[in-house]
Amino acid sequence: MENREVALRLQGVKKRYRLGQIGGGTLSADLQSWWARVRGREDPNTLIGTDQRLVGQTFMALNGIDLTVYKGEALGIIGSNGAGKSTMLKLLCRVTAPTEGQIDLYGRVASMLEVGTGFNGEMTGRENVYMNGAILGMTKAEIDAKMENIIEFSEVREFIDTPVKRYSSGMFVKLAFSVAAHLDSEIMIMDEVLAVGDVAFQRKCIDKMRDVAKQEGRTVLYVSHNMSTIRRLCDRCVVMDKGKIIFIGDVEQAIELYLSNTHEQWSENQTEFDLMQTSARSPYVPGNAQITHVTLLDKENSLYRSGEKIRMKLRVHTKTAFEELHLRLELRTRDETPVGTMPDVLLGSCEGNADQDYVVEFAPISLTNGRYRLDMVLFEKDDCGNSFDQELLMPAFYFEVQEPEDIVWNQANWGHIRFPAAKVRRCGGEE
Repeated sequence: MENREVALRLQGVKKRYRLGQIGGGTLSADLQSWWARVRGREDPNTLIGTDQRLVGQTFMALNGIDLTVYKGEALGIIGSNGAGKSTMLKLLCRVTAPTEGQIDLYGRVASMLEVGTGFNGEMTGRENVYMNGAILGMTKAEIDAKMENIIEFSEVREFIDTPVKRYSSGMFVKLAFSVAAHLDSEIMIMDEVLAVGDVAFQRKCIDKMRDVAKQEGRTVLYVSHNMSTIRRLCDRCVVMDKGKIIFIGDVEQAIELYLSNTHEQWSENQTEFDLMQTSARSPYVPGNAQITHVTLLDKENSLYRSGEKIRMKLRVHTKTAFEELHLRLELRTRDETPVGTMPDVLLGSCEGNADQDYVVEFAPISLTNGRYRLDMVLFEKDDCGNSFDQELLMPAFYFEVQEPEDIVWNQANWGHIRFPAAKVRRCGGEE
């Protein structure tokens, strides 16, 4: 890394925002706070027990960021909402200035912080391309040379001379990304923008970003909550938490740390799960039937071998009567990648205002080592076979598969299911 050319560098960057009122309420309090900041002392007007990111009437969105990104690198940035990801990108794009610290950019920056950033709604798509190119310092002749490629990639050719205020959000993204990817900028900054486009266009954008980083030597910074996209695109990854960088390095290690910080507390020794107070229960279903408890049977912990059956007892509380109540089990990885589903388990009729226990058994065959989540859905059906959810737990609980493996399993590329050994025979011979 040390021999590579630097694309951008942040040193001791802080960003402070003022909360609520401007000022502390009195002139003397404002003077006290100001004098404390000048001397580098704690604000005497800060309440005891206040979060360390809150300083008096201010909030530290970024609290000492040191980061170096190299040319030709695709860097992922992940973290929970409010961690400071978007604030850092805004500083890099010069939307706002840092409170403290230094930011060095070695090249022109093309950014997409939100749908349509930098676009004028009254101007046509073509006019906006020229305007964005001019902002980057390009001549009209240079933009003309790239115009056809921009239009072709954006898939909005028939609307290119229409005012962009009439574009859908998806059309906005397509044109904005195409402009950012094709105009002459050394640094591309993207903030979760691909979530709006259709699946085929998302794939095309990821391939394009990989191409501009690997083939053209441009630098890509990408913020996303989609871990599969981070895996496909990025060489390194930054994890942010409470305005600070807590990890920078290998993508898989970064994702593991992020998921560990964001998921509900999990213990491998836990076999009983009280779901009455869980935050995993969806508030957007009627809840006339609810799973209140889950117990893993015949287990002293929630560790399983690959292919081992999972037997569990569910307690279901029904507020109203059901002629037929159904259960669906959805197995996912920790980053919410679907693995498999048991789509319809008939629980039968249920009385109103009653509790009923069920023993459910299923075998998630040939899972590779790792931690998994089991989501549970209770639903009923009408006479036409349409289903209506009553309970949605995402997740109901976690479990882990531990099995000695003869090879190092690459889950990012190979998936989470190991198929049985294939049978091979020579043509013309015996099996």
